[in-house]
Amino acid sequence: MRIRPTDRLAKLAGGWLLVGIVASLWPVAAGAWWAVGAALLAAVCWEGWRLRRVPEISVERSVPGVLSLGVACEVRLRISAAAPSVGPLRVQDHPPESFEVDGLPQEVLLQEEGWSEILYRVRPLERGEQTFGASDLLAASPFKLLELRRRAGETTAVRVLPNFQAVANYALLAMENRLGQLGIRLLQRRGEGLEFQELRDYREGDSRRQIDWAATARRQKLISRQYQEEKDQRVVFLVDCGRRMHARDGEIRHFDHVLNAVLLLTYVALRQGDSVGLMTFGGQDRWLSTQRGPAAMNTVLRSVYDLTTSTSAPDYLEASRKLLGRERRRCLVVLITNLRDEDAPEIVPALQLLRRRNLVLLASLREAVLEETAQRPLDTFNDALLVAATHHYTAARQRAWEQVGAQGCITLDTVPQELPLRIVHRYLDLKRSGRL
Repeated sequence: MRIRPTDRLAKLAGGWLLVGIVASLWPVAAGAWWAVGAALLAAVCWEGWRLRRVPEISVERSVPGVLSLGVACEVRLRISAAAPSVGPLRVQDHPPESFEVDGLPQEVLLQEEGWSEILYRVRPLERGEQTFGASDLLAASPFKLLELRRRAGETTAVRVLPNFQAVANYALLAMENRLGQLGIRLLQRRGEGLEFQELRDYREGDSRRQIDWAATARRQKLISRQYQEEKDQRVVFLVDCGRRMHARDGEIRHFDHVLNAVLLLTYVALRQGDSVGLMTFGGQDRWLSTQRGPAAMNTVLRSVYDLTTSTSAPDYLEASRKLLGRERRRCLVVLITNLRDEDAPEIVPALQLLRRRNLVLLASLREAVLEETAQRPLDTFNDALLVAATHHYTAARQRAWEQVGAQGCITLDTVPQELPLRIVHRYLDLKRSGRL
C-alpha cells in the first residue's frame, strides 16, 4: 500500500506558497494565510487517515490459459473488498508488453455486495510463455488530495500458440472430405499410386497398364487394378530460425507464417497416413522424431509454439549433417528458409548431401516489399535508384535459385502469406506423382 499526493494537492500547495509571498508583503493577510495552510494540512491528514482505513481489496483474473497469436480475447477481473464502503476505484491491469490492450484503465464502483467485474480485451503479438502481472488499484480520497495505490491479485501465466485458427478451419473441411474448398487441388489419378487396393471393372479412361489380364481372362470382361497412394512415409521439417526469419510484413513475422505452414502440412500429412518430424537450426537446435497417429498433431504443436528467431546466421551444411545423423530412413525433407543470392555457395553442398538419401523440398520466403518496390512509380531520382537496386537484387536472387534448382530438389519461392497453402499443394502433388 502506498499513499501519495495528487496533482490537485500539488496545485493547491503551490498556490498557497505563492499567496505566502503576497502575505509577507502585506502583514494583514498573514493570519488568513496561516489559517488556510492549517486547514489544508488538516484536510490532508484527515484524508490520509481515511485512506489507511480502506479495507483489503482482492482481484481475481479470468483469462484463457492458451491464446492464439493475433486473435483478440476477453480478460475478466473480479474486484472484491472486505467491506462495500470503498469509493470509486481506478483499475489498471498489467498484460504482457507484447499484447495489444483495449479497455484499460477502467473506473469501477463496488456493488453493495462488495464486488464488481470489469472486462477488457487483449491481442497477443508474440508467441510463447507470457505473464500477466498483478493489478494496480487506485483509490482517491473524498477531496482528491491524496490517492491510495495498492497492488492486488496474482500473476497469471498463459501460452500463446501459433494462430492456427485457419488451420482448424482447413481441418474441419478436410474431415468432411472437402479439401477442394481450401484451394487444394486433388487430382484423380487412377492406377498410378504405389499400393494395390482392389480389382474393379474397367472404366473408360483407364490406361492399358491398369488392366489385369489374368483376371480379365477368368471373368471374360476387362478388369482394372485400383491403386491408392502409399502410406507410412515420412515428412521431416528442417526450419531455419536464423536472423532473416525475423522479418515481418505488417504485424505478423515471417516466422509465424512458417509455423502456420508447418501445422497445416502436419495435419494433412497425418491424415494421409504419413509420419511427421521436425528439426530447427540457426540459433535453436530442437529435434522431434517422426510422429504419427491422433496425438501427433498436439505433439508437434507443443514443440513449435515457443520457437523464436535468433540473430545467428544459418549453417545449412551442419544442419544437414545433424539431420542425416538423426533420421536414417528416406523421407521428404521440407527445408524452410529465406534464401538470398549470397547463400547459394553455402546451401548447394547441403542440398547435395540431403539428396543422397531423401527427397528435398526447398521453400523460401520472398519479401512482399520487393514486388511493391519494383512496381512503384519513378517520381524522383531516389525512387529510380531504389527500383534499380531492387531489380538488381531480384536478378541476383534468381541466379541463386537457378543454381539451387540444378541440384534436382523441388523448389518453392513464395511470399509468407501464401506459404501454407502452396506447400500443401506441392506435398499432395508429390504424393500423387509417386516421387515421395
